[in-house]
Amino acid sequence: MSKLFYRIGKTAYNKPWAFIASWVIILGIIIAAIVSNGVSMTSETRIDGTEAQEVLDQLAEDFPVASGGQGSFIFEAPEGEQVDAQANVASLASVINSIYELDFVVNPLDIVGDSEDMAQLQELQSQLGQMQESETSYRPFVVNEMPIPGVKISEEGNIALFSFQMTEKAEDLSADQLDQLKDLASNVEEDTSINALSTGTLQSTDIPIGGTHEIIGLIVAGIVLVVTLGSLIAAGLPLIVAFVGVGVGVGGTFAMSSLFEMNSLTPVLALMVGLAVGIDYALFIVNRQRKIIFEENLPAKEAAPRAVGTAGSAVFFAGLTVIIALCGLLVIGISFLSSMALVASLTVFIDVLVALTLLPAILGLVGERIVSAKARKKHNAKDKDKPTFANKWINGIIKLRWPVVALIIVVLGTLTIPVADMNLGMPSGASANKDTAERQSYDIISESFGEGYNGTLLLVAEDKEGNAIDTQEYLQLLSNINELDSTVEVSPGGFNEDGTIGIVSITPTAGPTDEETHDLVEYLRNDDSVADNTNLEIGVTGLTAINIDISQNLSDVFPIYIGIIVLLSLVILLVVFRSVIVPIKATAGFLLSIMATFGVTTAVFQWNWFGVGSLFGIDTGGPLLSFIPIMVTGILYGLAMDYQVFLVSSMREAYIHGNKGNKAVVNGYTIASRVVVAAALIMVSVFSGFIFTDDIMIKQIGFALAFGILIDAFLIRMIFVPAVMSIFGDKVWWLPKWLDKILPNLDIEGEKLTKELEKEKVKNK
Repeated sequence: MSKLFYRIGKTAYNKPWAFIASWVIILGIIIAAIVSNGVSMTSETRIDGTEAQEVLDQLAEDFPVASGGQGSFIFEAPEGEQVDAQANVASLASVINSIYELDFVVNPLDIVGDSEDMAQLQELQSQLGQMQESETSYRPFVVNEMPIPGVKISEEGNIALFSFQMTEKAEDLSADQLDQLKDLASNVEEDTSINALSTGTLQSTDIPIGGTHEIIGLIVAGIVLVVTLGSLIAAGLPLIVAFVGVGVGVGGTFAMSSLFEMNSLTPVLALMVGLAVGIDYALFIVNRQRKIIFEENLPAKEAAPRAVGTAGSAVFFAGLTVIIALCGLLVIGISFLSSMALVASLTVFIDVLVALTLLPAILGLVGERIVSAKARKKHNAKDKDKPTFANKWINGIIKLRWPVVALIIVVLGTLTIPVADMNLGMPSGASANKDTAERQSYDIISESFGEGYNGTLLLVAEDKEGNAIDTQEYLQLLSNINELDSTVEVSPGGFNEDGTIGIVSITPTAGPTDEETHDLVEYLRNDDSVADNTNLEIGVTGLTAINIDISQNLSDVFPIYIGIIVLLSLVILLVVFRSVIVPIKATAGFLLSIMATFGVTTAVFQWNWFGVGSLFGIDTGGPLLSFIPIMVTGILYGLAMDYQVFLVSSMREAYIHGNKGNKAVVNGYTIASRVVVAAALIMVSVFSGFIFTDDIMIKQIGFALAFGILIDAFLIRMIFVPAVMSIFGDKVWWLPKWLDKILPNLDIEGEKLTKELEKEKVKNK
């Protein structure tokens, strides 16, 4: 493998413009495709096979008018005034009617049919109210002695909640449609003192890519590159490689978005990972070229292909590890996670290709300027026998290896404790910052009507024999549900054209992310008493139920994915390092770091630990994003193994060249530690830039990745790993003879390449 990469590097160095032109053409094709086809993204998080999704799909087929999303507005009058005062009625009614007239908003009459059907539903509601006194504390909005459907006025009278059904999901509405809704609602402010406020159901779900904070992260990464490489020219190369990699990867994602449905988080994730690994992979190769120039006194023309052949081999297998870890998500079978994993994997693969082809081509243009005369002079004047900081550090770790290992386990074990309280869910108004319209509307609804009105459930009923639903059975179902302590309101929603499907709106007592609401959904689905004295089958859907199902499914498959990761880790590292102990040690270290990462992420975002969340623009605790554990585990595993490969391969290279025991650990650590530390700092800088975005999902992902890299690189790879290797000594490289015979020799250290080049050098003399 190293020989192949050496030849690729040599060709690219000698014929740079051919390789550069190839990548420019690829970028041009992608840009043309984006301009031609446009960009299409969705914020829908869909998991096929869940009950809520199956019920919603059935509605889309048999009762399409009821299968869209729900929107709502808050109309707030100043304190002491009534929102339905005589002076406000005409304007408020006009606004509501104008919203009902939109072609993507469902008029209630479209669901219940003619006036006879409306009268029947009103009679059902009246009968239901007589059977049990309602726990609600609101009144209808009455105009000309007729209640306006969808409007509730609070007990104090200064708040009106207007809820309406739409023909499509809220996340599928265009920006123009959202603006149209908000503009119509705000018309009430022209003639009255009423303030219109959109709720979280109508907030834009677009996730911006690129911003000030991300740029700051890149600037920090650039500073680290300059300090590490000591040259502006050398420092600029990894940035160029990363930009081209994400340009092709993320750009390709946009270009294909019109062909395949993609979640709006997909390109953001690809950007995060692509920037980080793109910079790191190029850094490893450039650093190796400079090291060869310094230590072997070779010209840049020969050092570049050698760097690609040796460090490039490590880059290839490091990238392969990240790709395999991400593709492990495909086994779970969740479509939106699969698309994220595939796009992120593709971006990493492109980063590897760019590092192995475009980078040596650019190095060909740079030539000997990759190492300035000043840098050569400084290196030659350096006292080679004087211990470096890295040398002193690793010797200290080896000397205290047993206490160091014990301390790392205790510290990370302590940080893991909050995991026991980790609550997974989807973002809601309750977890939004207090200065956002989403949070303000959530609080107003909770205070004026009850927290459950922020997350109503949709129950779908049908006759077991497929007949039209009997009215009395439908009423009995409403009564059964209304008797539950965990419901505050049950409302009939109407029937489809042939009367075989009826819908019911259920308002829980608790909020959409509370455990009580989760229990209510499970009870409605699984307890036969809900449909007592009826011949009805029921299902529960709606945004709240869908989010509950997503969180539950992702929690259920997480242990399976951890098992996949552990197995992959053992197999890959066994092949790469030809050792039994190294994979076990590396995997154990990763499990420590990933659990500590989830513990601290829980403490910061759920508990707001010591007010740390305020540093990142968070003023409210809330659940962690449902797919964070799985997605972050996959990415962090791949990146952690990157550092494992670069650090331990240097130690193995030292061992192969005759350094035994602690000497191999010290030599390998001294050589690789500087660049691994730089690479980790770069990744932390890039990921940290995403913590300060406005979107809570991106904040959580960025924090988990940044903190995870911080722990794994500095505590596990730079301290725990060498300490454990010192404890085992040369036995750390033990491999049974029978296994040694069947395992392929990947030669990521480039030993075979080095021997061949030495033979060729002797032959040419």
